[in-house]
Formats: sequence, C-alpha cells, structure tokens
Amino acid sequence: MHVMLCLDNKDGMLFNHRRQSQDRILRSHILSLCGARGLWLNAYSAGQFTQEEHARLRVDDRFLALAGEGDYCFVEDRRIEPFLDKIEHIILFGWNRAYPADRYFDRTVLRQGWILRETDEFVGCSHAKITKEVYEKCKK
Repeated sequence: MHVMLCLDNKDGMLFNHRRQSQDRILRSHILSLCGARGLWLNAYSAGQFTQEEHARLRVDDRFLALAGEGDYCFVEDRRIEPFLDKIEHIILFGWNRAYPADRYFDRTVLRQGWILRETDEFVGCSHAKITKEVYEKCKK
C-alpha cells in the first residue's frame, strides 16, 4: 500500500480536529498517482473531493486495514504506525508553510527502514510550492 499525507513545515497534520489546508491541484495530483486503482480514504477526507472525483474514491473508515498491496491511501487524521508492515511507500506532500497544529506525523518512523527515493516540487492552486517526498521501504 502507498500512503499519502500532507504536512506543514513542522510535520503538523491537523489543528482542532480539522485539516490545516487543502489544494485542488494537489487533489488532482493525488488522483493521477492512483490511476484506475482509485483512492482509499475515510469519510472526513472524502469531504474535500468534488462529486465528480467521488467516483474514484473508496471511502471506508477502516481504509488502512482494508487497502491491499499496491493500493493508494490518503491519510489526514490518523496514525500510520499500526500499518507499517503493509506500507510500501510513504508519500509526503509539504505545504511549505507553518500552520497551527495539534496532531503531527511522527517522522522518526522514516528512520526505521525507509529510503528517500524521490523529491519533486509543483505549484498548487492555493500554495506557491508543494513539495513531494517519496519514501520506499528498504528490502530486508
């Protein structure tokens, strides 16, 4: 499974149970990565996608448990650590801004057998620069 998360400069994910930000170009980019497989996510995250985009979504609050090999998951409001054995890639999208946050991604996870394989930047709709980092699980 390939897990995608959006983070601010301090690895913040949420503030007061709400996403820090969103960007329609990033959503389009995420859906293009998924191709025909579709995107696994929960109802909260599905709320930011348009009605047309919903045809490509697989919405279930147990999405991280249900997704299988090669599937794409968009994570905004939960920890990925319980599912590390299933995860093939961690894809981080950086807002390149500092927002208030009270829930953070634990970057120490990446020191446990992950290699940075790709870095890219692109212009979003509401963000002048979005940074993409793709981490791959090391083969044992």
